[in-house]
Amino acid sequence: MPDGEQKAGETQRMIRRLRTFIGYREYPKYGIVNRYFLYKQALLEEAGRLVRANVLHEPEDIYALTFQELREAVRTHTLDDPIVSKRKAEHERHRKLTPPRVLTSEGEIVAGAYKRADLPADALVSLPVSAGVVEGRARVLSDMADAELEAGDILVTTFTDPSWTPLFVSIKGLVTEVGGLMTHGAVIAREYGLPAVVGVGNATRLIKDGQRIRVHGTDGYVEILA
Repeated sequence: MPDGEQKAGETQRMIRRLRTFIGYREYPKYGIVNRYFLYKQALLEEAGRLVRANVLHEPEDIYALTFQELREAVRTHTLDDPIVSKRKAEHERHRKLTPPRVLTSEGEIVAGAYKRADLPADALVSLPVSAGVVEGRARVLSDMADAELEAGDILVTTFTDPSWTPLFVSIKGLVTEVGGLMTHGAVIAREYGLPAVVGVGNATRLIKDGQRIRVHGTDGYVEILA
């Protein structure tokens, strides 16, 4: 094109600018995480006082209250105790639910299955999101707080979000039940060069913690070896 050289130069300048400043995108996240840590510490300190005043049974009960309810509890030192137990029970029920893979804005549940004939028997079919093949011990986690990973483990979980990113330093592969090419786990796996697959239905149930598995991040499937 007649103006191709000029456009190429502009593109190169924009690429250099992007590479120079892209690191700054992490600063707002860093600030938010720092602030929320302080907020949480302050809330738990207040919760401790409410426990000592016999308003709450344990500090973690504070998570079952709205902020307005917490303000009233602090002000009056009274609380409708069944509210906390009811909400904790609801939370436990919700944790056991399995959401549909696809839910449209109209509320329609769209179901489907991978159709692949070129895979080993008993392979868990998935969507390839980060190329490579890796073999190792599966660590099945539902809560990052329970993470006890060793170098070389393969993380198996429902999904990941930015709070899980520190775990990617230790693992050498990723398997999630939900996700796509541009979801958090897929993007971070590619950045770290870790073989990864997503969309493995019931992965956290079919794969047992400690089992040896092989992740085919290029072809999109998981093999349970032992």
